[in-house]
Amino acid sequence: MATVGTSAPPSSVSLLDEKRDGLLSVPLESPPTSSTPVVSPPLTSQEQSKYDWLLERAKGWTEVPSTKGKNGPLTDNEKMWLTKEGLLRYLRATKWDRNEAEKRLLETLTWRREYGVEDLTADYIGPENETGKQVIVGFDKQGRPCHYLNPGRQNTEVTPRQVQHMVFMLERVIDLIPAEQEKICLLIDFKTGTKRTNTAPGIGQGREVLHILQAHYPERLGRALIINVPWVVWGFFKLITPFIDPLTKDKLKFNEDMTQYVAPEQLATDIKGGQLPFEYDHSIYWPALTKLSNQRRAERLQRWEVGAGANAGASEP
Repeated sequence: MATVGTSAPPSSVSLLDEKRDGLLSVPLESPPTSSTPVVSPPLTSQEQSKYDWLLERAKGWTEVPSTKGKNGPLTDNEKMWLTKEGLLRYLRATKWDRNEAEKRLLETLTWRREYGVEDLTADYIGPENETGKQVIVGFDKQGRPCHYLNPGRQNTEVTPRQVQHMVFMLERVIDLIPAEQEKICLLIDFKTGTKRTNTAPGIGQGREVLHILQAHYPERLGRALIINVPWVVWGFFKLITPFIDPLTKDKLKFNEDMTQYVAPEQLATDIKGGQLPFEYDHSIYWPALTKLSNQRRAERLQRWEVGAGANAGASEP
């Protein structure tokens, strides 16, 4: 199994409430007991029939197709993309069109292999996050991990690694999703930084990220909370609106009180109403996130191999 870093985190980094001068500097490991996860309704007979069909198709897949010389046998990590919950996410995203769900699942397996998702390491991506422009910390009221995007902290020029950074962090937040939970809470704060006044990404990069989110991480977004939206960013959202799926569009909340969705004690203090004393320190946070993510992935793979027999259609480990 690929790991998310090539160097071990310092042994002095604790994953439990590491604080410096009273400030939290690492990801929180689990949601509060007060959170209330959203429970998916049981499948109808028609939905069950479509799921059974897709499962039988997935069981017959032995190789990842590729036109770029990346074809080859399915790995255990790739098979874990074919869990019961994973198949259902693609069915829901395609409005239960079983043929379209199959097509998109195969496209995702190919994309992950060709894009090199499993090859992105913490060492390679680390420079993109030195200013804390993406942070995973806290959980919303449904127990979904909070993934912060802070465009005002942009510290690099436009390169493919910026999009790879987004993919890498999506993989990490999925690693940190609690049991019996599938979705994440995205918090985007467009306030300007000390070095960056225009916090809107380019239209081309925005469309690429949106395509990756919708095509290859379907049904992962629980809610997106977007604040401090300047006029130029409103213009950006208007430009990409035609490319946003209506179901995704309904999950976007602009300039609302974030404490409606995230309890104050789980919300970073740099957000209005937040009481979580988090401060980003790359030298502490990045190795802690790497260690926790590696740990969760290793545990999940072990449960998959022992409990599920590494078969498509097993529940997510």
